[in-house]
Amino acid sequence: QTIAGEHGLDGSGHYTGSSDLQLERMNVYFNEASSKKYVPRAVLVDLEPAALDAVRAGPFGQLFRP
Repeated sequence: QTIAGEHGLDGSGHYTGSSDLQLERMNVYFNEASSKKYVPRAVLVDLEPAALDAVRAGPFGQLFRP
């Protein structure tokens, strides 16, 4: 959430920021997917089903590819 916020991304991965510098450096942590949506380049998470459900149900659950 912190890194997404610093780069101007909302919970669904769409850019809502106002700085050109944010967009220039977006590819450090995110890849651009279809329709101007950005997804994390890497996710470190426990693979236990309850942990995955918690991530998907959280405010940034739509940010990750299924």
